[in-house]
Amino acid sequence: MTKKRVALYTFGIFRAPATDAANQGFHDRNDRNLLAVERSEGFIARSGYDEEPGPESWGKQVFPRFYVERGDGWSPSTLSLWKNLESPMAFAYAGIHAEALRHGREWFTKPVWPPYVLWWVGSDHVPTWVEAVARHEHLHDLNPSPSAFDFKTPFDEHGRPTTVDRDAVKGNIRLNEERQRQAT
Repeated sequence: MTKKRVALYTFGIFRAPATDAANQGFHDRNDRNLLAVERSEGFIARSGYDEEPGPESWGKQVFPRFYVERGDGWSPSTLSLWKNLESPMAFAYAGIHAEALRHGREWFTKPVWPPYVLWWVGSDHVPTWVEAVARHEHLHDLNPSPSAFDFKTPFDEHGRPTTVDRDAVKGNIRLNEERQRQAT
């Protein structure tokens, strides 16, 4: 049997153009967040962005229909792969990323769409930006399902409703904190 992995897509829209001083706090944390995610327990890989240094882009980057052009041609989004549900949750809600989330209202418009979507993929599948946007819009339009879900209403790799193992999340948070301490 093939072990599946969890894909995660995140999407937000800045309140002001990306280069506006109001977004400086986001930009100041961005490189540290990317380093922290790559050191996180259960992290497999992440897509890079067209014409930027770093990992290869998983296809042409596209945005969901909720995207609003601010004059800079992009909006913050990520696409990554994880070993299980607990790993991205541990990263998202602890450490530097959780600290950044607390400031999100300063930088981002209040979404009328899901801020992220999760779905299971085969062990040899690398999701594309197009696929991620389709899953994101699917979650918005049809609510959580095995095809597109969130941490509040997760599904296991067989498509059954499940719960996130909170003890495993706490264990991953401890591992992530230790790795981040060692890296500084």
